[in-house]
Amino acid sequence: MAALLAVAALSARMLAEAAVLDGHQVIALDLFGDADTRRASQRWQPIGAAGSVQIDGTRLLDALQALARKGGDEVVGWIPGSGFEGQPDLLDAGAQLLPLIGTPAEAVRRVRDPALFFEVLEAHGIAYPPVRADAPADTDGWLLKDARASGGWHIRHAHTARDGASASVWHYFQRAMPGVPMSATFIANGDRASLLGFNELIVRPFGAHPHVYCGCIGPVPVSADLAQRVGEAVQLLTAEFGLRGWCSLDFIRGGGDSIGVLEVNPRPPASLLLYAQPGLIDAQLRACLQAELPPPAAFAPRHIAGSEIVYARQPLKIDERCARYLAGRPDVHDLPLAGACFDASDPICSLSAAGDTAEHVRALLFAARDAVLHTLEKPS
Repeated sequence: MAALLAVAALSARMLAEAAVLDGHQVIALDLFGDADTRRASQRWQPIGAAGSVQIDGTRLLDALQALARKGGDEVVGWIPGSGFEGQPDLLDAGAQLLPLIGTPAEAVRRVRDPALFFEVLEAHGIAYPPVRADAPADTDGWLLKDARASGGWHIRHAHTARDGASASVWHYFQRAMPGVPMSATFIANGDRASLLGFNELIVRPFGAHPHVYCGCIGPVPVSADLAQRVGEAVQLLTAEFGLRGWCSLDFIRGGGDSIGVLEVNPRPPASLLLYAQPGLIDAQLRACLQAELPPPAAFAPRHIAGSEIVYARQPLKIDERCARYLAGRPDVHDLPLAGACFDASDPICSLSAAGDTAEHVRALLFAARDAVLHTLEKPS
């Protein structure tokens, strides 16, 4: 049944388009207000913090309060996306104003607590790269991470960490594990989970940031043994932490199909873009509100898809020519409006591609990224 939903995230385009695909009406709350986000939404409202790529809690709560004042059966609830991983208090406050359709705040608080998360993995024999709360004497091969953040911009080489960098309960050191960065996309009902697919993550260094998330490709085939081990981890973590709705488990696939679990994203992940089709938001509603799960093959795609974020290599301003160029490419999404300005390393837009193999999709994405950046950087 069609509903009026609010979706909130750093970028809400994916959630807004998925909701419209299922016949819902959408109010989008995000930082960018891209052209395709606004096109998919009845209304867009900014919730960004000034001068940073972060959600402003006050602006978010004001927006949810305004929606709640409508009363009656207007807005059935809100779905939080990227940007809320380390803000359980904000999720809790938002849920007091409008029903939260996703993993509850307390579950997010627990699953993103690094001490508790890795304690659970250890207790159940789930492999993960070694972690510690304090800096190792020899920092070579160690990373410093922040469990409140997403996208990899928070990850630093441990030797660059300042004294006291690990003082927060959110910060921890983890040994780098060689292998392929991957994720498993799944949907959960608080007790059980249904696995959607496995994805390879596109991760590359940007200056002092060694592991920045740039995109994903999937579904990719994995061995039956690896699928079973990751699937068992997903089921255990869902039950242990009470995960709800679309989520993902990030891990490293090492040699000999070894795995090293990294973290859970307890909200609709970016990899959901790879499975875009009717039913995804309806599945979120049923899993969160009625504890119903779709069958494992319900959303099996017919091809391998890819998505990549295009980051600015230098300061840029999108003029009318560039805005028309981006809007005219069917593989470009998160379309910035003319006049938008970007600093080096800011996300400009995203790209999509499809093919028969992950290698083919990766090549298409890389070629498209280079073409887009070449055009945007060219003087008018």
